[in-house]
Amino acid sequence: MSGKKRTKDLNFFEKIYIVEIARGLMLTLKNMFRPKVTMQYPEVKFDPPASYRGRPVLVQEDNGAERCVACGLCSRVCPALAIEVQAAETELEKERYPQKFEINMLRCIFCGFCEEVCPEEAIVMSKDYELVFTNRDDAIFGKDKLLVPVEKLKDRLEFLRKFK
Repeated sequence: MSGKKRTKDLNFFEKIYIVEIARGLMLTLKNMFRPKVTMQYPEVKFDPPASYRGRPVLVQEDNGAERCVACGLCSRVCPALAIEVQAAETELEKERYPQKFEINMLRCIFCGFCEEVCPEEAIVMSKDYELVFTNRDDAIFGKDKLLVPVEKLKDRLEFLRKFK
């Protein structure tokens, strides 16, 4: 050691931590008398805000058509490789549609990258947070489980449009 003095030497009370112990006890006492914020979960359901990222879903238009054009950007950007898209041709106004669209919910990490990269706002993160599976096959969601009407996703879509 070079004999250089430290920038801050501790005084006697700081060395025995009495001040810090008293501050910790005061914080504990202050929090003991605050109102409780615990929710009684099964009986009281949590209503998440529009910014909540629950399970990803596909947006279904009012006429029953899906917004997805099977560009495959969501499957390319997914860090967990949870999304699989297979495109097919159609004679309608858009050229392609997803013949097969599957999300493996065991692999999904709810990052929201698929939602951010989608040019059509076809895949969004919903407010669903209760996901229970009895086997691995139940965790692979196809279009039958993913398609959700646009009315149920209105607040999430408005949130996305406001911050994009």
